[in-house]
Amino acid sequence: MSIAQIHSVDELHQYLAQPGKKLLFKHSTTCPISAKANEEFRAYVQSSGTPAAVVHVIEDRPVSNQIAEDFGIKHESPQIFLLEDGEVRWNTSHWKITRDAIKEAVNS
Repeated sequence: MSIAQIHSVDELHQYLAQPGKKLLFKHSTTCPISAKANEEFRAYVQSSGTPAAVVHVIEDRPVSNQIAEDFGIKHESPQIFLLEDGEVRWNTSHWKITRDAIKEAVNS
């Protein structure tokens, strides 16, 4: 399963409008913690088939800001959200982003 990269607020809203469970990952391309979280995120997605998208927080700052505004959740990076039918079901950040944590959230 490929991971979509979101570059605009329009793309974000199209992604959020899709039904069912999906993951949204906010990634900082300059942060070593984010690099590790990105590895865990990608490993989970490759093995699961769960739809997933990534936002690069530095390169696409307006999209990153919109996520914090839409969800009412303070921006962190790295940060991951499990979404279902437009609602945030679970989110976490930094070292807590692991393949096992994502799997547990998606399967609960």
